[in-house]
Order: sequence, then structure tokens, then C-alpha cells
Amino acid sequence: MAAERHAATEPVLNAYRTWAGDRAKVQAAALDVLVASGIDLGPLMGIPVSVKDLFGVPGLPTHAGTNAAFPREWDAAGPVVKTLLSQMGVVTGKTHTVEFAFGGLGTNPHAGTPVNPWSSRETPRVPGGSSSGAGVSLAQGSALLALGTDTAGSVRIPASFTGQTALKVTHGRWSIEGIVPLSPSLDTPGLLARTIADLVYAFEAIDPEAAPAVAAADLSGLRIGIIPNTVWDDVEPSIAENTNQALRVLEKAGAHLSDAPLACTQEALAIFRAGGLAAAELRAFLDRNFPERIGELDPAVMARVAAVDNLTASDYLQRAANLAQYGRTAARVFETVDVLVSPTIPVTAPTIAELANPEIYRKANMLALRNTALANLFGWCAATLPTGLDANGIPSGLQIIAPPMAERRLLAAALAIETAIGSGPEMLGKAPLT
Repeated sequence: MAAERHAATEPVLNAYRTWAGDRAKVQAAALDVLVASGIDLGPLMGIPVSVKDLFGVPGLPTHAGTNAAFPREWDAAGPVVKTLLSQMGVVTGKTHTVEFAFGGLGTNPHAGTPVNPWSSRETPRVPGGSSSGAGVSLAQGSALLALGTDTAGSVRIPASFTGQTALKVTHGRWSIEGIVPLSPSLDTPGLLARTIADLVYAFEAIDPEAAPAVAAADLSGLRIGIIPNTVWDDVEPSIAENTNQALRVLEKAGAHLSDAPLACTQEALAIFRAGGLAAAELRAFLDRNFPERIGELDPAVMARVAAVDNLTASDYLQRAANLAQYGRTAARVFETVDVLVSPTIPVTAPTIAELANPEIYRKANMLALRNTALANLFGWCAATLPTGLDANGIPSGLQIIAPPMAERRLLAAALAIETAIGSGPEMLGKAPLT
């Protein structure tokens, strides 16, 4: 079925840089034999999984969104992919990414931008990035789970724009070994799935911590803090209404909702808009490993890489120290709430055509990343789930945020919220281009 869905829609959607359908079919046949023999290799056994083209997967090339494959050593699996493969999860292929994962909209001039399945053939829109093909693969039906990475929102943005769910784990919880880096100080592996229930299933299969299974929180005792500052600026009315409607349902179901102002948002975002830590760390990685590729970068990526040419070591270290302090200060909000919520993205997915204008791209990219980046900059974990369709027929999302290493609390709250407001497949139906 995954191969059929890929064949039917991939020419339009362009989710994959490398499709591994033939290999997946061989693995599926072998799995049939194992299952018939009573062999169980783990929860992910037989599940079709798409993998962002930053992860090394043995036998599949790694491009990291660039114009050429990396040397073969970059195809080696790190701990997250090894866990997937050890359970005989079936890798359907490598999905498109923004070049070096440095962008929140999903564009890529080298291999083409995936098309948001909720847009029209006449006016294709971006799928969100940087894990741009991940959400598309789920909506397409060629995968039931997707591996992505998240440095400033790169699993939550494509999940929100394509009507899926996603989880960004706390930095350091899961290893980034075997993943082409953007910013090792902020990079985290992440998951996308069709529902929060599926997300919980995958998280428990991959997470190394031995702990009781995640169960939905009791909404009647859940303290939900609504971030009132920054995250609502410039929000589109239909997205605001979808978010508020979800919050009204939660309040009616017994959740305790209150405003929870978040400290240091503007200070952290000022650093982020100036390149944060990522621009300097990517430039250092390129200088060290692939200096010849710098001149071939996507212009949208190159503009941010070049902007740090005059950044001093002292400036970089000061940015890192300030962000750490902002995270500690902002975390005091969790003394009075269990989780925080906000619109995942304040705006609809732009059209691919309009983003050809560099100034429009710059503004749209920063706005798409703004709400999600806060969780990364402060060092927290976060998830997203759908809240409905906006005025352009593009899905919108509710972002749920929890403190560092509180993924089980986060997922328990997300499960309860999904139960109350409905899952994406129930709420949204089928995407027009699938």
C-alpha cells in the first residue's frame, strides 16, 4: 500500500530525494516469514518509516539537501536509525530537506521543493521545513512514521502545515550521531506521525529510558498555560480562531487554563534573528569538512552563513551564555503550569512561487519559525497536533511545550488534548492532492 500511494502521488508531491521501494518490498517479504515464524523484533517491526535525508541509512545516499551526495561514511547509521533498523522498521526512503536543514519553509532549489498536499495544483504551497518531505510522506500514505530533525521547529512546522503531529525531544535526550549537523548546540532528532497516539508508540519504541507506558493525562487536573505574549503577534485570524476553539474545548472538558507570560522571548528571538548559534556552527562545519560546497549553497542558506563572517568568538560565546540564562529564567513559568500552549505557526503556508522573492522569503521564514524556535532556544521539549484548516485550507496546529526531559509529561498532556479535540485524520479528512 505504501508503494502504491507513493506511485500515485509522488510526481506531484515530491516527498523523497531517494525512494527505496524495491528494497522495502524485499524487507517486507522477509518480515512475512519472520512473523509467520513467531519472531517479534520490536514495536517498529514492519512499520513503513520515511527518514529525513540528514540521517545516515546504510545503503542509501545522504545529500543533506545539497546538490551532490556526501562521501559514503555519512551513510553510516547513528543510534536512532540503528534502533529503527534493529526492530526491522522498513525504511521507505530518504525525504527531502532544506539544504543543511537551515530553513523553516521547506524550499530547495537543488532537488525541488515538496508540495504541501493541502494546496492546489494551480497554486502549490510549501510543506514547511526543514523536514520538508517528512510530513508530505505521511499525508501521502507512503509512510506511517517519519524521522526528522528539529533545530528551531523543523519537525513541528512541517507537521503543522501538513496536518500531522510531531515531537521535538529535549536537546541531548537522543543522540545526534549519524546525522549531518546544522547546529550541534540545538539539533535534536524528532518524530512525525499521523496522530499523537502513533507518536507516543514510536517514542516509546525509540527512547532508551525504561519507564511505564505513557497514558493520557487527566484533563480535569491538567494546568495549561496559554502564552499571551509574542506568539500571537501577526497571527492570521483563522489560525487564531482554530487555536481558541481548541482551547475552549479543553476548558469545557475540565482543563485549568490560565495566561502564562513567558519571560525573555524578545531577547532570545533577537539572537535568533541575528543568526543565533546555527549560522556560526554551520559555517564552521562547512569550513572544516566541505569548503568547496560553500559557493554552491542555496542563496537563502548562503545569506545566513555569510552573515556570520564578522562574528567573533566572544560574540558567539556570549550568545550561548545569554540563551542558557534566558532558558533558566523563562522556565520559572512551569512552577505554576504543567504545559504551555501556543499556535504552532502564526501564518498559513506561503506559495512556492512567492518565496522566489528573497525579501518575502526572509520575512516568511522568520515568522514561520518564531513560535517553535522558542522551545529550542530555551532548551525545552515540544509537540504539535492539528486544530483545523485555516482560511486557505491549510492545516493549523497547537504547540504544546514542557520543561527539559519532560517528554512523558508532554505526551500524556498531548494524548489528553487529542482525545478532547479529535485527531487529525478525524478532524481534517484527506488532503486534496493525495
